[in-house]
Parts: sequence; structure tokens; C-alpha cells
Amino acid sequence: MTDFAPRSLLYVPGSNARALEKARGLAADMLIIDLEDAVPADRKAEARGAMRAAVASGFPGKCVAVRINGTGSDHQPADLEALAGLALDAVVLPKVDAPSDLDPARALGVPLLAMIETPAAIYAAREIAADPATRGLIAGLNDLAHELRLPDGMNRGAMSHAIQAIVLAARAGGVWAFDGVYNRIDDAAGFAVEAGEGRRLGFDGKTLIHPSQVDPCNAAFAPSPREIAEAEALVAAATGGAQRHEGRMIEDMHVAAARALLVRAGR
Repeated sequence: MTDFAPRSLLYVPGSNARALEKARGLAADMLIIDLEDAVPADRKAEARGAMRAAVASGFPGKCVAVRINGTGSDHQPADLEALAGLALDAVVLPKVDAPSDLDPARALGVPLLAMIETPAAIYAAREIAADPATRGLIAGLNDLAHELRLPDGMNRGAMSHAIQAIVLAARAGGVWAFDGVYNRIDDAAGFAVEAGEGRRLGFDGKTLIHPSQVDPCNAAFAPSPREIAEAEALVAAATGGAQRHEGRMIEDMHVAAARALLVRAGR
């Protein structure tokens, strides 16, 4: 897996061969082949077979992960068996309420992305992020909104404390943080607003449910031309220690952040 966090993480139903084939031509940084919510119970076995065939064929230029069914699910043992021997960049585990929920997947030796989807998970997020097997946290905001009994089903404002707790836990643990999905697939303007908000909140990228969201997501989480120009000017002006630059005080941490942004932008 790349050292840089993926910007766009697209869920692809494991039982949808057409979607898996189409995903090869998309610009998503990571494909998450889904064996959980997107697959009906009577098609789980079919999805596992299709997933194995798709991963074996490869997805050039992309990170590939698989979302398995959660710990305690009757489907998880078969999911884990199906992953054996596959070259994956990550495994996504839903409904991780405690580090112990990671245990069944540890033996795979693959980085784990833990979905934080319940109040219990919010309070345990710091310990989950600190677990050596964890590479990142994913905000599962649909399930969290349900668990919180929010009347409209998806009110990010009402979940602001929980959302920020996920980012804080990820940063404390030194792992990635990914924003939750945007459900209204025909609302491009709304998606752009939420993706921009996610970046401002500190997320590294965003999980997606439709191919149309990939390009806007990549744009939202990529450094803008203005940011690149400002970072280049800051690095060029830095002389070490605290100093005044363009009307503000900068120090070494600002220079380090500017250099990291330029590396991410390919400069």
C-alpha cells in the first residue's frame, strides 16, 4: 500500500461482476470490494468467488481492499477463508467496537481499516487506532446516525463530536482517517460541499458509493493550485526557526506541513 492515504475509497459490491469490471477504469485510489452490506445473504458465497477472481485478475494502479462481514457474524469465517492467499492492501472490518473485534482478521497479516459505527466505538476509537494491526479508521456515519436515533437519519451537525473524535483518535494513533459515505448519489453539489468539509475536518479521504463521486472526491482532497503556490513560497522563504512570512509567524512545523503537501501534490 502507498505511504500516502487514499483520497477516494469506492465500495464495489462483490456480487456485481459488471461493477467490478467497470471499477478497473475508474480513478479511485482504493477499491473496497464489499462482502457485507452490499451483498444479500443468499449471494455471499457467489460474492466471495467473484471477489477472489477479481483480485486475482488485478486492478493496476489501485489499492485493493475487501470489506468482510463483522466479528460475530455467521458469514465472517467463510469471508476470512476466502481471503487466504490473496494480495490485498487492506481488509475493512465493520462495526469495530473494541480492539478485540480485530482479532479474527489479525492472522491475515494485512493492514486493517476499522469502521467506527457505534457510540461504543467512538469511546474506544483511541484504543482501536493504537492497535498495531490498524492502518486507518473509517467513519461509518449511516450506522452511527441510526444508533444515535437521529430523526432525519443523517445529520452530520448532530454527529460533530463523534466525527471529530474519530479524527482525533486516528491522529493520536498515527493512522489514517476516512470520512463516511454521501448517500444522495444524484446531488453532485451536496457531495462537493460534504467532501470539502471532510477535508477541512482533517480526514485524509472519503468512502464512496457511486463511480460519479470519484473525480469530485479526488479534487476535494487534492492540494489546490493556491495551496501548492503558498507551500512553495513558504518553503522557499524558510530559514529555520520562527520567522515572519507574508504577515504571519511560521516555524519548523509549518515548513514540514508545506513540504508534505508538495510531496502529496507530486512536486
